Amino acid sequence: MSPTSRLRALRSPGAVELASIPIVPIDEFRASVLRAAKAGLRLCALFSRAAEGGTGLCAVLADDARGLLYVVFSEPAKTCRSLACELPSAHLFEREIAESSDVEVEGHPWLKPVRKGFPDSVAFFRESGAEIHEVAVGPIHAGIIEPGHFRFQCHGETVHHLEIQLGYQHRGVEALLAGGPDRRSAFIAESISGDTAIGHATAYCANLEALAGVRGGLRGEALRAAALELERLANHIGDLGALSNDVGFLPVAAYFGRLRGEFLNMLAALSGNRFGRGLVRPGGAAFDLTAGMAADFSKRLAQARTDLNAVSGLLFDSASVIGRFDETGAVSLTTARDLGLVGLAARASGLDLDVRRDHPHGLYRFRHIPAVKMESGDVYARAMLRHLESLRSLEFLEELVADLPRGAARGAYPAPRPGLLAVCLVEGWRGEICHVAETDGEGRFRGYRIVDPSFHNWAAVAMAMRGGEISDFPLCNKSFNLSYAGHDL
Repeated sequence: MSPTSRLRALRSPGAVELASIPIVPIDEFRASVLRAAKAGLRLCALFSRAAEGGTGLCAVLADDARGLLYVVFSEPAKTCRSLACELPSAHLFEREIAESSDVEVEGHPWLKPVRKGFPDSVAFFRESGAEIHEVAVGPIHAGIIEPGHFRFQCHGETVHHLEIQLGYQHRGVEALLAGGPDRRSAFIAESISGDTAIGHATAYCANLEALAGVRGGLRGEALRAAALELERLANHIGDLGALSNDVGFLPVAAYFGRLRGEFLNMLAALSGNRFGRGLVRPGGAAFDLTAGMAADFSKRLAQARTDLNAVSGLLFDSASVIGRFDETGAVSLTTARDLGLVGLAARASGLDLDVRRDHPHGLYRFRHIPAVKMESGDVYARAMLRHLESLRSLEFLEELVADLPRGAARGAYPAPRPGLLAVCLVEGWRGEICHVAETDGEGRFRGYRIVDPSFHNWAAVAMAMRGGEISDFPLCNKSFNLSYAGHDL
């Protein structure tokens, strides 16, 4: 039997009729997911959904080599056997299913709450033994930062185990989107993770267009791509500054901070908002780039390239910096693959994944950004990738701004069609963003599911700390710089 014979194929972003998606018994659902994973497909999303007669499950898997997505539904079920022991990337999805639906997940190694149940029902792993001690950090932190709890089991300075507990924010984003789309839906999408407003808005709007059966014009797609790469640049360069600050290299940290501001200012010039809010809208982009603005952007991008090379040279030529980055917080290729890491964190460990290349849509169908990967999976790899990816984004933007497609920035689009399921993947600056939308008989959102890259990658922070020193935690954590809000939907 083909590993995808019981799955419905589509491309991102794309929509298929709900009636065309196979609905299989729960045991066959589990077998289908495992078969597909064994054949090399990757689990993008796994969640519960209301079905006729009860609650069923939905899985979305990616065939990155062929640029295809596959979807399968299960029949309503009260129980399901866990996938986690055979497919570790399912572990957090199954914990979410167990806490948010009436489906009981049997055989999961530890069904702790993901986003609910505070404070009484949370149990933490504890290690016992001579000279073992426990260090608790958060959920209240010293800086302006969202809540998250980190509990270390240590022997002296050596970390044996780190447990990360999130879920302190109960925002109900998916519930707010259900019943839409309406006037507030795009604003909600931009607020899923504030530093990824462009990435999430792009996924939302692409899904909406797929449900309506339309595709935006090339100029609107170009403006979306430009904003997405500006968002990537601002965050990658901001993170390089934060890493510099964590090792006490303050002049370089200040320089990176100033450079980050350049890209935020370009987003503000394009959209009126330093984080690009209000720009990406159904049908294209709400604002256009004039010829004068394009000429100004070209000059600023060229200067930014010169500045980035200069300041990155200072950072990566410093022996003391490399001494702190090298071999700190390493995540192996095997661990990255097992946990289902995405984005920069995956590429730093040797996984060759990039949605812009593997599942291209919008302008990325015609203009490509070469994917970069490293092998060491440590702080150095994650820092160097930020520098290399920034250079590629700058090159992409310089070419794009010099030759923007003609036409309108935004076109009309009809209402979403009824009885469809749409999926969109976007390579945000942290990694793969996945949005799944389902419409009812009137074309309204019957359900809307979101997977931020941080949902996949938080477990990697815990694995990166194993065997390391607790004093490395701030540096290691910042090298991932994952989102609390993107996790705590």
